[in-house]
Amino acid sequence: MISDAILDECLSIDPVARVAVETMVKGTDARSYIFIGGEVTISSNKDVDYERVARRTALEIGYDDHSVGMDAASEDLCQVVVRITQQSPDISQGVDQGKGLHLEQGAGDQGLMFGYASNETEGFQDLEGMFMPLPAALAQLLTSKMSASMKDGTLPWARPDSKSQVTIRYGDDGKPSSVDTVVIAIQHDDLAKEKFEGNEREEHSYICSEIMENVIKSVIPTSLLDSNSKIIINGTGRFVLGGPHADAGLTGRKIIVDTYGGMGRHGGGAFSGKDPSKVDRSAAYAARWAAKHVVASGIAEKCEIQLAYAIGVAEPVSVYVNTMGTGSVEDDIISLRVANLFDFRPQAIIEKLSLRTPIYSYSASGGHFGRNPDSEGRFSWESLDHEILESLKG
Repeated sequence: MISDAILDECLSIDPVARVAVETMVKGTDARSYIFIGGEVTISSNKDVDYERVARRTALEIGYDDHSVGMDAASEDLCQVVVRITQQSPDISQGVDQGKGLHLEQGAGDQGLMFGYASNETEGFQDLEGMFMPLPAALAQLLTSKMSASMKDGTLPWARPDSKSQVTIRYGDDGKPSSVDTVVIAIQHDDLAKEKFEGNEREEHSYICSEIMENVIKSVIPTSLLDSNSKIIINGTGRFVLGGPHADAGLTGRKIIVDTYGGMGRHGGGAFSGKDPSKVDRSAAYAARWAAKHVVASGIAEKCEIQLAYAIGVAEPVSVYVNTMGTGSVEDDIISLRVANLFDFRPQAIIEKLSLRTPIYSYSASGGHFGRNPDSEGRFSWESLDHEILESLKG
């Protein structure tokens, strides 16, 4: 979130800023640290106050006291280290329009990017239109609900550190049938000491009940929960010490939660902290946008689109469509339709999806896909174009 907040700050100053920022956080008993490194090029005389952005972001997450993992407001208890240089001119000339071997704006790096969509979430209340793998969609909604419940006071004992995992049973027809397991880890105040006279079992029972009533039941459709569904909350029994104090954090460490929970492939590059000239981000968004159209059009139940790029070259060197045998027409035909309807050159992607605006902080938590576009221009790659849907049908 810090890396994307810095990206947004840079884009608000200069929409064509080149940004590649990574952040690491770690705490000790005495102090917390935020390390920011990377490359930033801005065509403006205005300086970016990286430390201010980092502290503000950490505080917004909830890290306002050393006991919860970090006190981002305190210069004594939290030190920010910044090591930012400019983008290499050798890379820049391959990305700048009119420079380098190819005059079009080229890809910022070589690599493979993937987009994926599935109709698994269709038919379930509040999940319609997501076109996501059901386990990943539910896991993302659970963590978002926990964060919101901490901030709105529904769970006043909750601390910022939490995560989730969902396992789904599938029927012989390949369709989701029920939830097998929900795993929740949520950091909490020392309730055993404050509320239950040192009784950790009562503390755990209380937290499980609160999470079940206020999070799980409000997110997971009742039709998916049955007597065989297993619910595991704070499996070790307690989770008081968390955040950077207990575990170092690093931009890009958990890239699969940004995408499809492992159901669809990930190209390997992290999204956060990268401006849209980096195809790690923009091409992954475009591939998801195209794959979602394929599934939403009804010509396939699942679709994965792979794009391959060469640094400095605008056109992808490969566009591959795989519907995993669920297509109503051959994959080769769908590939031709996708190639005709979608322009995967970096500049075209940026313009079509309006990616030069400061929209990225919101995507850093809760998943980059399966969320509704809004009036701020966020998640434009989740919008559906009805003319494209009709053209895909043939």
